[in-house]
Amino acid sequence: TPAPVSSASPALADSLDLGRTPPELIEVATANRNAPLPERIKAITQPMMGLPYLIDPLGEGAGLDPDPYVRHDGYDCLTFVEEVLALSLSGDPEQAGPLRMDLRYQSDRANPPVYGDRSHFMELQWLPDNVSQGYLRDTTADYGEVLEFTNTVTDGTWKAWGRRSLFQLTDEELPKGTMTLNVLPLSTAKAQLANIRPGSIVLTVREHRSWIPIWITHLGLTVPADEPTFRHASKMKKSMKVRDNSLEGYLGLLDQYKNWKTAGIAIFEPLEQGPRLSALPADIRARIEAEEAERAR
Repeated sequence: TPAPVSSASPALADSLDLGRTPPELIEVATANRNAPLPERIKAITQPMMGLPYLIDPLGEGAGLDPDPYVRHDGYDCLTFVEEVLALSLSGDPEQAGPLRMDLRYQSDRANPPVYGDRSHFMELQWLPDNVSQGYLRDTTADYGEVLEFTNTVTDGTWKAWGRRSLFQLTDEELPKGTMTLNVLPLSTAKAQLANIRPGSIVLTVREHRSWIPIWITHLGLTVPADEPTFRHASKMKKSMKVRDNSLEGYLGLLDQYKNWKTAGIAIFEPLEQGPRLSALPADIRARIEAEEAERAR
């Protein structure tokens, strides 16, 4: 049963078809199609503000995780970022589906999505896969000297990890190998606060522990504003929703973690996908061009 939706955005909350992009999102994505990417991200996320944080909201519609493949009544931190990127980087918001699949799954988009092909792990799957596909680039080192995290994940690592049982994956399906990550220490991030570019993905990185196969525990996006602003699907107590925090305040909060301390942040930037309409079907391109010509009259 879907979680209750927020009343903050009635057009989204009233959409009964969770798999259909609500008209409000289509409208804002279309209207801002030619804006710079950071402005596009800000505009597209605006109708999402106030929607609830949902724990693990998406699946494959059947099989091991029968949650819907797409929904717009709430997000967790990763599905929020994925949906924003899919809508922001697509030449037409109604064609965001293939890009969304590319972001979330290891398999070829011609095949139906399955649980075992989903990029469940940021360090070993989601980040390297989306960098290699040309959707993201690592910009962490642009802001100062970084810590170079590395860890070799083996069958033994997974067996020892207490949260392994949360994933319905066979031992063979769990990713193994060496994971690496550039990490900007919190002190450096705070000093560079004003320089972190809007439109960036900011990821929270915990201290390295060789027996844990992850470092990243949260992510969100920076958006243009009067002060550096972090927009994310937040699971903060009493505030489980899509919201803004000042980036300064958020980094200060990270510094307070005690049990598993924060080592710093990683920063990745989405990449424009070439001429934005070139990959679309000819009939869709013609429709968009006709609409733009009509607006220009």
